[in-house]
Amino acid sequence: MNKKKIISILKEKLNLKDIYVTEDNNHYEITAIGNVFKGLTQVKRQKKIYNPLIDLITENKIHAISIKSYSLEEWDKNQK
Repeated sequence: MNKKKIISILKEKLNLKDIYVTEDNNHYEITAIGNVFKGLTQVKRQKKIYNPLIDLITENKIHAISIKSYSLEEWDKNQK
């Protein structure tokens, strides 16, 4: 599995402004930015990311994921 595939899947399934993925072996860190996360709890945000990737996770192509998710407003505040 490579990070380009993960980016492609998440861009296709979620309406994201930006997505950043880093990888170390089968461990991935995902930072996703989009209004799809606006008003959602952290758990619901994680589910949004996990759902499109569940097949890769169950097939052990992805071993571990660290997720950071932001609405556009949160991302703008975080960057200051």
